Amino acid sequence: MGADHTRPAPSAPPGVRRLLLATVVPLFAITVIAALVLWPRDTREPAAGPEPPRYQGTVTRVVTEACPVTPETPEEAPGGSDGPCGTVTVAAEQGPDAGRQVEAPVPSGPGAPRVEVGDKIILVELTDPADPATKNYHIAEHQRGTPLVWLAVLFAVAIVAFGRWRGLAALGGLAASFAILLGFVLPGIGAGQPPLLVAIVGAALIMFVVLYLTHGITAQTSVAVLGTLGSLVLTGVLGTLATAATHLTGFGSEDATTLSMFQRDVDLHGLLLAGIIIGSLGVLDDVTVTQAATVTELAHANPELSRIQLYRAATRVGRAHIASTVNTIVLAYAGASLPLLLLLVADSRPVSQILTSEFMAQEIVRSAVATLGLIAAVPLTTGLAAVVATAGRGGAAATAGPEGPVRPRPPADRDDALAALGGRPGSATTTDAVW
Repeated sequence: MGADHTRPAPSAPPGVRRLLLATVVPLFAITVIAALVLWPRDTREPAAGPEPPRYQGTVTRVVTEACPVTPETPEEAPGGSDGPCGTVTVAAEQGPDAGRQVEAPVPSGPGAPRVEVGDKIILVELTDPADPATKNYHIAEHQRGTPLVWLAVLFAVAIVAFGRWRGLAALGGLAASFAILLGFVLPGIGAGQPPLLVAIVGAALIMFVVLYLTHGITAQTSVAVLGTLGSLVLTGVLGTLATAATHLTGFGSEDATTLSMFQRDVDLHGLLLAGIIIGSLGVLDDVTVTQAATVTELAHANPELSRIQLYRAATRVGRAHIASTVNTIVLAYAGASLPLLLLLVADSRPVSQILTSEFMAQEIVRSAVATLGLIAAVPLTTGLAAVVATAGRGGAAATAGPEGPVRPRPPADRDDALAALGGRPGSATTTDAVW
């Protein structure tokens, strides 16, 4: 998450570093204490449901045949039941028939897997309710473990090859994010803790670990941390107000309804808010890190820029970033809900009723609240970064960097750069705001 900037950022004055330390450390301590208080201690074991046994196997033979005509099918109708029909011979690798050949019907119906000889599949053992001694096998799905492992290896190799040590740190941050989600956020919500509070604390933990691990312990990173944390809290407040104003219950999807059947004590309204928080975190990190880095780079490139000039120049970059990110958020939510959106398009109700339905209103609120939090992150982070970047200026220290005084760029070099970009040497004053 966030942008990568390979050149180390100029160090902030000691007073600024102490102030950031005095701000960030207590916030981190509060986050850790809140996580310990909310940590799920009495986690319930998953209830043993009537799930049939599942075994691995390899397809050795596929025989298809015409489907029989059922009595309910009219004679003029073409064919009988939905095909294909036939039998599949499978070499069982697990279960009571391991090492033997077993038979299963060819999978049929919507969403049924298409099997061929050599496919690695999952067998499900079903028992006849009328005669428990009678058992038969059916093909549930393909084995996906090996392709997923190779895809994960390719993913990791590409990140490390391109990002090097930063890429390795990014992988560590990704692992930490999943560890916090699977070890704290989801068990905490499942144990009946307030979903919104758990999501904010979990997102703050992820933010601290990922940002400092990926971008280093610097003043620039601390500014991004403060901007992200403030935006997360604002997103939570806006989400609470928006869901209350629109009377959302959290039952806007089939998954939520199914969850309420298995875990009746889960607050689905709070779960909706938690999803908004967690979903906003990744984009917020990117925006806040980019804004903090932009201010730092501008201040290093032109130490004569004032605090207001730095803020205005970096805000212009933030506007361009937000313009593209807003579309990203909406498309990400729409892509994840594409089947349901298609179902709503086929609905015969008026468009006004569809847009105000629980599901659509939930997605609109989710996108709008995440966008508002994202927009707030730009001025908040940019303002903090501008204050930090210009702190301690005065006299010779105004142009001091990590390696001594920063000398202004020679005019000839600037003219050459403008010529290369298609500008005119005499137009240097128009670029002072950004250089």
